[in-house]
Amino acid sequence: MSHDKRLLEPLVLLELTVAALVASGIGPHDRATWYLEVAPVVLGGALLVATYRRFPLTPLLYRLIFLHALVLILGGHYTYARVPAGFWVQDWFDLARNHYDRFAHFVQGFVPAVLAREILLRRTPLRPGGWLFFLVLCVCLAFSATYELGEWLAAVVAGSGADEFLGTQGDVWDTQWDMFMALLGALVAQLVLRRVHDRELARER
Repeated sequence: MSHDKRLLEPLVLLELTVAALVASGIGPHDRATWYLEVAPVVLGGALLVATYRRFPLTPLLYRLIFLHALVLILGGHYTYARVPAGFWVQDWFDLARNHYDRFAHFVQGFVPAVLAREILLRRTPLRPGGWLFFLVLCVCLAFSATYELGEWLAAVVAGSGADEFLGTQGDVWDTQWDMFMALLGALVAQLVLRRVHDRELARER
């Protein structure tokens, strides 16, 4: 595949992400929360653009990162506790809370698992198997814990002003649930996508 054709899909995904980002910034529920929630999208996008020539990712991973960006952008616009899709699910299943936050943290483990797996397979002597599986889980849990520490720091600095960003909805175990969902996402991603991912990596060589 030519370089131009390889570049086309990531470029289209980047343009769609920017469009979604701009749309989400129009009248968000809480402007400060929007900045905090979309910051990873902006920083991650800039990093992907800066490293594209030296370290292009597989098409599968670019698509997953795009979907993860949409999850963050949507949560930034409404705040996680107020995303309409979460309310629909809450009503359908008679749940006690809006679970969009839980879904977002599942994705927070699912997509970084494929990213960690790709980097480890391409930049270390690790091969598919038990150690790779375990280390990817460790990376995703570390990433989730770092995010939770960031939420804690925001709460310390902003006090009640960070309530929309935290989105705990009164659950004292929210932090633990968030990390568990990220762990679950990392497990599912490796179990479901490892063969597809290995085929894409083989084509890239």
